[in-house]
Amino acid sequence: MLANPQHRLCLWSGPRNVSTALMYAFANRSDTRVVDEPLYGHYLRVSGAPHPGADAVMAAMDCDAGSVIQNVILGPCDRPVLFHKSMAHHLVELDWSFLKQTTNLLLIRDPIEMLPSLGKVLSRPGLDDTGLKKQVELLNYLKALGQDVPVLDARELLLNPEHVLKQLCRRLDLGFEQGMLHWPAGPIYADGVWAPYWYENVHKSTGFQPYHSKTGPFPEKLRPLLADCQPYYRQLSDNAIKAD
Repeated sequence: MLANPQHRLCLWSGPRNVSTALMYAFANRSDTRVVDEPLYGHYLRVSGAPHPGADAVMAAMDCDAGSVIQNVILGPCDRPVLFHKSMAHHLVELDWSFLKQTTNLLLIRDPIEMLPSLGKVLSRPGLDDTGLKKQVELLNYLKALGQDVPVLDARELLLNPEHVLKQLCRRLDLGFEQGMLHWPAGPIYADGVWAPYWYENVHKSTGFQPYHSKTGPFPEKLRPLLADCQPYYRQLSDNAIKAD
């Protein structure tokens, strides 16, 4: 086991941002081990958020953030690259100093496309549930540490997966692998017990789906939340890797 992997990557995403597809892309690399949302149990424990299957999630994983950081995020790995897919809003009631030891990247999605999808899983989503405010705080924190933080936008990623992933790998000092673009249908070894509630579409996929803009009407009940989200999204999107 490697005590200190050459690359210890932490993806800080919001929900419904194709983050699971990105995790599957990294899982299909020859040199990478992936971990699915290691701080989810901690987040549910301290927030009391009414997520589907919350009790089963907390029963299935370590819910102590300090232990998770030490033993999972900064723990041993049997591959040169260790990739953690996490939600930015899980970074609550814990010490962020471990981020000095990780390479961090952000994944965002236009809230006008993300919120209708989130509203199908959470009955009353709020700004904290989107992760956007936390992502802005995180980006500022990491820049203050002197880190170069790649930002991916789901739309740009889906418009040109190969180009965006090549640019990402360059920023991460990794070689691009063609296998990142395709994977077998179905679940993978890393999926959390929450997969039945959140991963139906990605389990049907064998690669990144072509980008299609939302065509249905935006839910009126989510318009106040959309207005809250947009300034944070615009600030983040200015930093995103472009599709061309």
